[in-house]
Amino acid sequence: MSLLRVGILASGNGSNFQKIVDESEKGELPAKVVVLLSDRSDAFVLQRARNHQIPTYVVKPRDFSSQEEYEEKMIEILNQHCVQLVVLAGFMKILSPRFIRAFKDKVINIHPSLIPAFCGKGFYGMKVHQAAIEYGVKISGATVHFVNEDVDAGPIIIQKAVLVSDDDTPETLAEKVHRVEHEILPEAIRLFALGKLQIRGRRVIVKE
Repeated sequence: MSLLRVGILASGNGSNFQKIVDESEKGELPAKVVVLLSDRSDAFVLQRARNHQIPTYVVKPRDFSSQEEYEEKMIEILNQHCVQLVVLAGFMKILSPRFIRAFKDKVINIHPSLIPAFCGKGFYGMKVHQAAIEYGVKISGATVHFVNEDVDAGPIIIQKAVLVSDDDTPETLAEKVHRVEHEILPEAIRLFALGKLQIRGRRVIVKE
């Protein structure tokens, strides 16, 4: 079986990127990361990719005259590498409907909460965990979902919960959620690669 060709978009440290690459190189994932795109030239994820000889591109919105031109460049790069699945792994830019349509049902995202809680515009990174702590929730977690034209609103593939302790801080909660992210994002890619995911309206059915 040929390996699924994965393109990753990331803006930060890249621990999810690292987990995907590690599982792929061990043969535990029927997928291969063929390209990394980042909107930040100082993102540590770029070094992670270079350590594995994975092609990297820094594509910054401010270097283009419009959102359309910016995204057209990303689409061009992803197509050059024959990407079959686009994975948003800590990517901090909101993609337009045009980008989503270019890879219809082939873009997935990891979000650090149990959607529909603490998601949508303004909820990203540590802000999500801060909001969860302030609200006083007893359970948080992570969600992998398909990306559609609304922010954090696409059909859910996998969710996994973590308990929120009375003494948790946004930082300690982030660590807990990161651990489950590293489990469910590679699993979602595996299910996609094996053709086991079927979208039915708002629901994602995992086929046997």
